[in-house]
Amino acid sequence: MDQTGRGTDFLQLDPVTAPARGLPGWLVTALRAAIADGRLPAGCRLPATRTLAADLGISRGVVVEAYRRLADEGLVGGHRGGGTTVLAPPIPPHQPTLLPCRPIPPGPQTRRARPVEGAPRGPLPRPRLPVAAGIDLSPGVPDLSAFPRSAWLRAERAVLTETPPDELGYGNPAGHRRLREALAPWLARTRGLRVTPDDILIVSGVAQAMALVAQQLHRDGIDEIAVEDPGSRGAVEEFRYWGLRPVPVAVDGEGLRIDALADSGARAVFLTPAHQFPTGVVLAPARRRALLAWARKAELVLEDDYDAEFRYDRAPVPALHAGAPQRIAYAGSTSKSLAPALRLGWLVPPPQRYADLVEARHASDLGSPTIAQLVLARLLESGEYDRHIRLVRARHRARRDALLGALHATLPTATVQGVAAGLHLLVTLPGSQVDDRALADQLHAAGVLAHPLSWHRQRPGPPGLVLGYAAHPPDRLRDAAATIGRVVRHDDR
Repeated sequence: MDQTGRGTDFLQLDPVTAPARGLPGWLVTALRAAIADGRLPAGCRLPATRTLAADLGISRGVVVEAYRRLADEGLVGGHRGGGTTVLAPPIPPHQPTLLPCRPIPPGPQTRRARPVEGAPRGPLPRPRLPVAAGIDLSPGVPDLSAFPRSAWLRAERAVLTETPPDELGYGNPAGHRRLREALAPWLARTRGLRVTPDDILIVSGVAQAMALVAQQLHRDGIDEIAVEDPGSRGAVEEFRYWGLRPVPVAVDGEGLRIDALADSGARAVFLTPAHQFPTGVVLAPARRRALLAWARKAELVLEDDYDAEFRYDRAPVPALHAGAPQRIAYAGSTSKSLAPALRLGWLVPPPQRYADLVEARHASDLGSPTIAQLVLARLLESGEYDRHIRLVRARHRARRDALLGALHATLPTATVQGVAAGLHLLVTLPGSQVDDRALADQLHAAGVLAHPLSWHRQRPGPPGLVLGYAAHPPDRLRDAAATIGRVVRHDDR
């Protein structure tokens, strides 16, 4: 294509430098960098989408999409007829007012904190239905039948062939260098993190990341952590076990309420900003900015990017981490993208906490299995991991559509949330008199296992059902929706 004359004086942008089929990402990266380094200061008005598109010789839709992604990050904003304006730059990577971590008191690093009182009521439900007898819609379960066995086997054979014997001993507790080198650019490309391999700690899943962080906070004298309400019950139980008191903070249609977080008095917070569990809402741009401002004076934000790979109806919202890397610990894993059985995840903690967390990881279990790390690294390097994500994303979307359509047909008055991403839906029913625990018991008796929303609350709130859909084909999901409809209608009589 002849690119003569293409380009613009605005930031000296030139689409010739963009990767093939990557114009929106290229433009977002360029604008984000200009906002970060001050070339586009707060209050600066961006060119109109038509104007910039014409100057660059690209589709206006590309510019609209780039501006929308920046708005999702809280970097720009505007209203119809008023143009798009830079709101605030990202927080610089180094803040002179940051307080150093407290020194760790003497004593064994592996000593467990005493669990705090007030554990949630009863255990989380476990699958109790034979495959032929019913359907388990517990949230958080991926499509395990889609595990890329052939690709994994090919990569494992290659790894076993090329790995020298001296690499089969106890490895670096921070994780194998090759995996961290493969993860750093992947996290930059897919989640917007600006990290090096030396910033990444390989862990055995987000649960271990939470445990290590909780132990460190407890040693630092912090005895409570704010959590979303409703939010992950598993996270609440994890923090309680390691001696932190979970402080519930309300979630509404824009995500975690930052005003309530500030009023809570907590100095640390755990949240799922890209796709909140279980409501499915995305942390709104203004809330992102407010949270980053809160983080500058707090101890820690623990960001769980638990199903970041699965976006269906919108582009993914970048991770919070890049906005305040000195105060945000970012955690992710392969549990939803590949399988929980691999026990492979990553933690990107604030730099000042990294060495202590590596030491704690070593004291905990010496490190992650080397062979599995090298296989995952090879899948990332070869592009097989991305190809697998694209495959299962399409499959999950078809399953979501099947369940969503069936629920609309059988429960037309119900409200369904969280449909744009993730592996689960939240269904709320009209009226506040529904006992969602009793409803879940009735569904279980009818052959459908679902989580009542109240299981994931610490404080009273509207009832609902949390339904995972990734593990089942469309026909079984339609059958489950029909069963849910029959039980709900019978319960309404």
